[in-house]
Amino acid sequence: MPHRRLAALAAAVMVVAAGLAVRALLPGAVGKYAGDLLYTLLVYALVVVAAPRARPVVAAAVALCLSWLVEFAQLTGVPAELSARSALARLALGTTFNAPDLFWYAVGAAAGCVVHVLLISARFK
Repeated sequence: MPHRRLAALAAAVMVVAAGLAVRALLPGAVGKYAGDLLYTLLVYALVVVAAPRARPVVAAAVALCLSWLVEFAQLTGVPAELSARSALARLALGTTFNAPDLFWYAVGAAAGCVVHVLLISARFK
């Protein structure tokens, strides 16, 4: 089990690096929505770090729900207020609700689930 946690932690680090690169290199909406997808992939990896035995579908559902929770919380203005005080909060919570983000979070959760299933399948071959 420790190898699952380490692999998920390594994946989280790679996703953060990819997210920073995407935001720096890809213009406008492409970079923004790729960042949304990667945000949920990061949450997915952290779910697996916390619960390494979680089935891929469960990890995907938890990652998607958490991502959607953060997005819908933006309707309250609390994330925007926290983001005004902290760059870390801005990265984690965002500032304003954007409905298309919900779709890209779902894509990120699905991608994480597919990769996780493929890795599990490859391990047992």
